[in-house]
Amino acid sequence: MSEQSYEPNMVLSTKEFDVVGKRPLRHDGVDKVTGRAIYGADVSMAGLMHGAVLRSPHAHARIKSIDTSKAEAHPEVRAVVTSTDFVDPGDKTVDLGEGLTRLAYIRNNVLARDKVLYRGHAVAAVAAASLHDALEALELIEVEYDLLPPVLTAPDAMKEDAPLLHENLRMMEFGRPTDKVSNVSDHFRHEKGDIEQGFAEADLIVEREFDTSTVHQGYIEPHNTTALWNNDDRIHIWTSTQGPFTIRDTTAAILDKPVSQVRVTPTEIGGGFGGKIPVYIDPVAALLSKKSGHPVKIVMSRAEVLEGTGPTPGSHLKIKMGVKSDGTMMAAQAWLAYEAGAYPGAMVVPGGMCVFAAYDIPNVTIDGYDVVVNKPSTAAYRAPGATNAAFATESVVNEIAEKLGIDPLDLRLKNASKEGTRRADGPKFPRIGCVEVIEAMKNHPHYSAPLDGPNRGRGVAIGFWFNAGLPSACNIAVNPDGTITLVEGSPDIGGTRTSVAMQAAEVLGLPAEKVSPSVVDTDSVGFTAVTGGSRVTFSTGLAAIEAARDVRDQMIRRAARIWGVEEDGVDFEKGVFHLKNGTENRMTFSELAEQIATTGDPIVGRAGVNPPGVGGSFSGNIADVEVDPETGKVTILRFTAFQDAGKAIHPSYVEGQMQGGSVQGIGWALNEEYFMNAEGKMMNSSLLDYRMPTSLDLPMIDTVIIEVANPGHPFGARGVGEANIVPPPAALANAINNAVDVAMNRLPMNPVAVMEAIWGKNGATD
Repeated sequence: MSEQSYEPNMVLSTKEFDVVGKRPLRHDGVDKVTGRAIYGADVSMAGLMHGAVLRSPHAHARIKSIDTSKAEAHPEVRAVVTSTDFVDPGDKTVDLGEGLTRLAYIRNNVLARDKVLYRGHAVAAVAAASLHDALEALELIEVEYDLLPPVLTAPDAMKEDAPLLHENLRMMEFGRPTDKVSNVSDHFRHEKGDIEQGFAEADLIVEREFDTSTVHQGYIEPHNTTALWNNDDRIHIWTSTQGPFTIRDTTAAILDKPVSQVRVTPTEIGGGFGGKIPVYIDPVAALLSKKSGHPVKIVMSRAEVLEGTGPTPGSHLKIKMGVKSDGTMMAAQAWLAYEAGAYPGAMVVPGGMCVFAAYDIPNVTIDGYDVVVNKPSTAAYRAPGATNAAFATESVVNEIAEKLGIDPLDLRLKNASKEGTRRADGPKFPRIGCVEVIEAMKNHPHYSAPLDGPNRGRGVAIGFWFNAGLPSACNIAVNPDGTITLVEGSPDIGGTRTSVAMQAAEVLGLPAEKVSPSVVDTDSVGFTAVTGGSRVTFSTGLAAIEAARDVRDQMIRRAARIWGVEEDGVDFEKGVFHLKNGTENRMTFSELAEQIATTGDPIVGRAGVNPPGVGGSFSGNIADVEVDPETGKVTILRFTAFQDAGKAIHPSYVEGQMQGGSVQGIGWALNEEYFMNAEGKMMNSSLLDYRMPTSLDLPMIDTVIIEVANPGHPFGARGVGEANIVPPPAALANAINNAVDVAMNRLPMNPVAVMEAIWGKNGATD
């Protein structure tokens, strides 16, 4: 690999296919660039009413009373709903794809019942003839609150005398229930080896604490939904979502209906990154539709999105690592407290899975705490929990390298996880690409390029995401003109229509252009899990492969019937059917497709999968920065992203994922945060004040795709949507350290934080 000639964006590839690995045009491209694609807010129908949601102005308060009479008397209002319109779920627990959860928590997050737990918590909703009328009616609803003190960070919420968000929340500890009423929902521990012995054998121990702020996924399209509670008692929902089946199942549970009575049609989606998996407004719109007798559309404002939907958790982390003088890692300990927001479910579990996953360390202890606070209930954000953890771990690893005088990539390479390494949370790695990613970083010309000038620095970091499998379904029909139609249930965020279609095309020997893929509603395809966890190209791709194999086998039987031979006498290769006996009988896929209608039944391939062969992905960054010591402003000079894709099904989309994740990681690192006042009010709830990076803040982001085939996939694919967001904050922190010799221990590393660190180093007191 050291002799590899690198280009700005390139693929380090080992195996070639006919379709997989190529760069065909995306199937939905024309509709999107011409504006014909239908997004959630575009949905319209006869009699449509407009919904609006009343939200709490307080972060923590009891609801003493809600008076909706004046709103109901408004001449243009058709319906008003509050939480009393929902069936009380009692203590019922449900599994809606993420383990057992109290249904009351999910329902109360949709419309608050007894307490509001964050500013922006939904309290009531109205439907009216126009949005203007609906917003006017909201002002007529009178809510009486009994204010309570808010608690806004995990360390504060964990104090013994902290205000309690839930009087009935008893902590789980080590998988068992306790009698302790607490803001700590869960405390888990992963252990491997003997941590005390490991630290005793270490020659150097580094222990540091870190804090990360709450940040939002930053999708451009706000949440939206249109619901029709039809006269036959079926509920139809059109919405922008990453998980139509999650919307179906959750809405059905909240409304106490069987899932067969809810049909969800996913529209095109203008970004999600994990934030468009939870349910917020769909059951509300459905109830408004039932009461009004009209379809009802709700579209959130930007402030509602930021204050009323799930961001990623803020966190407080402690990392302790011990090494031998030669750099051998002997012990690692992590203490991770993640903010869940209003209801349990912080992303601390995946954080604990990823915190030390890149390293083969014999002695490890990881403690994780899921802590409720008075902020919006958290949601996934691209490798949820892993970025927080990597910021801490990779900063400590760099400090160790500096103290030992070892090249930071050499230290990582010496201790890198490989096939057979066991993570502290249990699994052993199959074939993985951690070593190959670090080697590619070390051999890349960026790493050895001169970095001239004062206050400039270079930083590196690596990251891991385990990826997901989960169920997917796919149907493929053969058309007489030799094309196929492919039906799937995974909403397309990053080009997965094409990456899934390409895998079916590879099996059938067709060009990608001869596949017409469609994402359909929940009545039209088998259960398919969310577009998340970097699972779609892997799992729905496998469903497409299996459905294509079903088509292939049926067509082999059809060719055998036409030729009057046994089916085992027919072979198929690169889109051509031929006899194995060496005669000249042969037909292309298109030629056989022409004869399907006259030789038998229609050919439709079907598949449902829940694949076990998931392959985790490793990523890495090299970042160059310049720090202005007078202002603390950080300018990124050069940024290169590396990632193991297993096999890049569509390299352009993989590059786009790597660049997009890197940009989001950069924003998380340098600017983005929920800036909260002491009362729990978000002070920057607009995209003018919530500072996401634009093209003016960024360099060109070069990509290097490494391909270490995943043995659990026919083409070697790994999910690639998430690992790329994990290392950027740590790489930039290490670059800042290298530039101005200050250790950054909190995110974001905005100019104020950098200046405070510089002042602290220089001994300034004010």
